[in-house]
Amino acid sequence: MNHCITLQIVRKSDIDEATREARKLAVHAGFEKLRSYQIATAASELACNILIHGGVGALAIRLLEPRYGIELLATDYGPGIADIALAMQDGYSSIGSLGSGLPGVARLMDEIAIDSVVGQGTKVCACKWL
Repeated sequence: MNHCITLQIVRKSDIDEATREARKLAVHAGFEKLRSYQIATAASELACNILIHGGVGALAIRLLEPRYGIELLATDYGPGIADIALAMQDGYSSIGSLGSGLPGVARLMDEIAIDSVVGQGTKVCACKWL
């Protein structure tokens, strides 16, 4: 099994594929059922954010070794996030949604890092350790 897959996110069906692939790699890595679903849910949320905010982008799903874990790296070329601290607050949304996306990813995963440049796009890296 490939220990890294990069999916182009350009349509809604790509979100489903990202969810399936994240869960499959998590199971392969040895994550139990609940944690594999948490990883899949985080991948789904990140892929959805790519589509909504960036229009197009990519989600890389990678097995981390030797300290075993899964890394999700979402990249988009959208408007960027002007205030990352604000974007991480539950209920905040720049588009009128529930505002639970990035805070939810942070709760589901063990680590999250966001790098964003207004007008150029956003990279979100989230890791879950075995």
